[in-house]
Amino acid sequence: MADYMDTTSQEHSLSRRTLLAASALTPALSATGTAAQTTPSNGKVAIVTGSSRGIGAATAKRLAQDGFRVTVNCVVNRDLAAGVVREIEAAGGEAIWEQADVSDPASVRRLFDVTERAFGGTDVVVANAGIMRLAPFADMTDEDFDHMVAVNLKGGFNTLREAARRVREGGRIFTTSSSITTLRSPTYGPYAATKGSMELFANILAKELQGRMVSVNAIAPGVVATSLFLDGKTEQQVAGFVQRTPHGRLGEPADIAAAISLLCSQGGWWVNGQTVLANGGIV
Repeated sequence: MADYMDTTSQEHSLSRRTLLAASALTPALSATGTAAQTTPSNGKVAIVTGSSRGIGAATAKRLAQDGFRVTVNCVVNRDLAAGVVREIEAAGGEAIWEQADVSDPASVRRLFDVTERAFGGTDVVVANAGIMRLAPFADMTDEDFDHMVAVNLKGGFNTLREAARRVREGGRIFTTSSSITTLRSPTYGPYAATKGSMELFANILAKELQGRMVSVNAIAPGVVATSLFLDGKTEQQVAGFVQRTPHGRLGEPADIAAAISLLCSQGGWWVNGQTVLANGGIV
């Protein structure tokens, strides 16, 4: 249930900002931290789509901390993407950013081309870019439905197709699903369908890449303290999600980034073709 956004009112924005600020206190990589400055490059390269903010940004920073050279991607938030790169560089890592719309196959090819020119190849791809529009079936507009299909479904396919062609032997490929595919809450129908397709894509692509030692998995976050989840939700609604989670808090982007980091490690390669529910036990 990653990065949720619903269509209710924008009340309690102060509470939302407070939660986001609290989340920002525990980033995977700090521009003033010293740990990453002493971490040598592992010689590998990662592309993270939709990484100007939220889970994507946390993942880009965490992989940089792990020694990856990283391509940060955005579609509109150019200043935010550049800021993520600055944080990575300030902490001793290597990164570039590239604007690319994942719903456009040519843009996705360019994203990989730019990465290969800068860093020589690609070892990890995190197909994280996605949007969410929530409404009951009776109220869902054609525009919102088509936009989710274009970005989440086609964009995910475009990214995975290019990753299948280019990721080097022994690499990792991730799609971002959502725990809503299990929770199946009202108003999430079309969104859940686009995310469920990412789980199928990961399982089938893992089989298609037989012999290349490339592991492919879907990561399915639960409720995460990002603007897409918090915007439009009341304090009481957010508290309800917290109460349903055994750990007693919302997830943070760094929690999801840590799960991806674990699967990128040498010991994570045997997890392949799976949907990993990184949700704190909410389901």
